[in-house]
Amino acid sequence: MVGRFDPVRELRKDLEAPVAVRRFGSGWYSGFFALLLACAGLGLVVALRWPGWFATPELAKIREALWFRPLVHAVLLSSYGLALLSLLLRPRKVLGAGALLIGIAAALLGGANVQPRETADWGIFFGVDFFVVNLIATGLMFAPFERIWPHNASQRLFRTEWREDLFYYLVSSMLVQVATYLALAPSTYVNAHSDSWDGLRATIAGLPWIVQFVAAMVITDFCQYWFHRAFHRVPFLWGFHAVHHSAKAMDWLAGARMHLVKVVLLRGVTSLPLLTLGFSPSVMQAYVTLVYVYSGLVHANMRGDFDRLGHWLVTPRFHHWHHGLEAEAIDVNFAIHFPLWDKLFGTFHMPEGRWPAGYGVPETVPAGYMSQLAYPFVRSQKAITAAKAAPGGADAPTA
Repeated sequence: MVGRFDPVRELRKDLEAPVAVRRFGSGWYSGFFALLLACAGLGLVVALRWPGWFATPELAKIREALWFRPLVHAVLLSSYGLALLSLLLRPRKVLGAGALLIGIAAALLGGANVQPRETADWGIFFGVDFFVVNLIATGLMFAPFERIWPHNASQRLFRTEWREDLFYYLVSSMLVQVATYLALAPSTYVNAHSDSWDGLRATIAGLPWIVQFVAAMVITDFCQYWFHRAFHRVPFLWGFHAVHHSAKAMDWLAGARMHLVKVVLLRGVTSLPLLTLGFSPSVMQAYVTLVYVYSGLVHANMRGDFDRLGHWLVTPRFHHWHHGLEAEAIDVNFAIHFPLWDKLFGTFHMPEGRWPAGYGVPETVPAGYMSQLAYPFVRSQKAITAAKAAPGGADAPTA
């Protein structure tokens, strides 16, 4: 009996195909980029058609720019051309056919000439355009470096658990409004009850831009150091952070694997000094952009020991040790930007020229977004005991 054809499974199988069958001229690369462009085009068309639901207000000026719709049109045309090329070259047609179908769906919705449709004003939105722009910009920034200059040359783009991490990226982007609203609640409260700080705010706002930017990095990094450390030392909080550490491979996408509760709390801690001490809005915007890029960088699968630089700025090898599975990697390297805090408080670890042998956590964190969302609330005592019994013992992250 012939098994039922599952297009999603077949597509996943083709994306995860061995490196040996991905050579140039095989149709794999044209199919992959066709799929990428088709999905990006569909997402942008959806945002243009229903801006009230699926578009980020802060990106409105970009969507209204004269060049934006021609760009969407070029993206869709490129996806069609690459899909057809893949269909011609590749014996397995699933990549090219999948990209072509997604591109046709975007065209049926109206393509680049689609007009906005009336939608109910619920006061909320899901940032599909933010997801597309963010993913493509970050991916184009780091994926090529990971292929050209990898630390682990055997690790593929579509490595183990890539689907989970991509879904985390999608959720955090589409729920950006909800997460931001919750994260800003503490700073909103502080601003409403701290009129006596006006003099300090005026002083900080009057500083040169670059001084404000460096000060913002130093202050937020100090706050995040202790926030990060608390998530390793408090058993209940570790349940949320264990989700992030459960990634068994490191690349730019692994940084997106963060529990929604931790995302809200982390953004709240980060934004609190920025929004309550009088920093200029442009400084805050520049810092937020830096954090997005830096998160991808420090998780990236990129070669380079940077033994000297790693003592002053967080580098991929420095942060990879934080994710290491062996005993010497337990509870080290909490800083986000400056290893100075780890040096001052005794948590710095960067053995010259060495990288961790493996990544992950000593307990079994379930696979899948929904299971990981529930994990901190159902985490059993057995998992806590197993973590303490693992390398590091009483110093394990759950202690």
